[in-house]
Amino acid sequence: MGRLEGKVILITGAAAGLGREYAIRLAGEGASLALADINDCSATTSRCTALGAEALSLSVDVSNETQTKEMARKTHDHFGRIDGLLNNAGLMRALAVKSLLDVDMDTWDRVYAVNARGTFLGIRAVYPYMREKGGGTIINVGSGSTLRIARAVDSLNPHYTSSKAAVANITRAVARELGANNINVVTIAPGSTTSDRDQALAIDEAFPEPDAALQRRGVPEDITGVVAFLFSDDAHFISGQMIVINGGREVY
Repeated sequence: MGRLEGKVILITGAAAGLGREYAIRLAGEGASLALADINDCSATTSRCTALGAEALSLSVDVSNETQTKEMARKTHDHFGRIDGLLNNAGLMRALAVKSLLDVDMDTWDRVYAVNARGTFLGIRAVYPYMREKGGGTIINVGSGSTLRIARAVDSLNPHYTSSKAAVANITRAVARELGANNINVVTIAPGSTTSDRDQALAIDEAFPEPDAALQRRGVPEDITGVVAFLFSDDAHFISGQMIVINGGREVY
């Protein structure tokens, strides 16, 4: 029996990339899953059901309040409960601009709509169901980029780094209210991670990570294992925190 047996977890941004990897790991741990994305989740659903998990696929734009409410309602109607939410849906849209004067504000608004507003709407959508059930766990996906904003790749994408900083502070802002209803909420902040292990190894060979204590980039298992732990009962006393998963690239 997996440590998440009997739990129902809703994952946004589950169609591909790390969202798919989270889903596969949680399915292997015994969770039933609602898989939400603006794109088709059928490939992820198939991978999860092949592991014996029950999986529901949902089409959702997380920046739309009506759709996030429907996402939570459909999950609850199908499974009868919601134990966890992984707010993974995110948007980067790297601009590689030379100055803040070059930032396209339509891009800024869309990135904030998905990363910050989408995180908040996801929390608000599942909150009533978790409160009624008597507890739950919410994990918001931030970014290690908020810890290294002086680096060129991050300082030239202020829309992304600031939106991910907002994610961490949404966690802090809601932790007390949710905690009063036995709901713990945390942010994870992955460092440089690729959803393809072979690609990660190739990148490390070409561009080593001397600044990281472990001297390599992250691979899916580095992140998904932490997420599985945070959804388990062993982690329920962790709330309001940002868990940095970066191989020691930045320490504090």
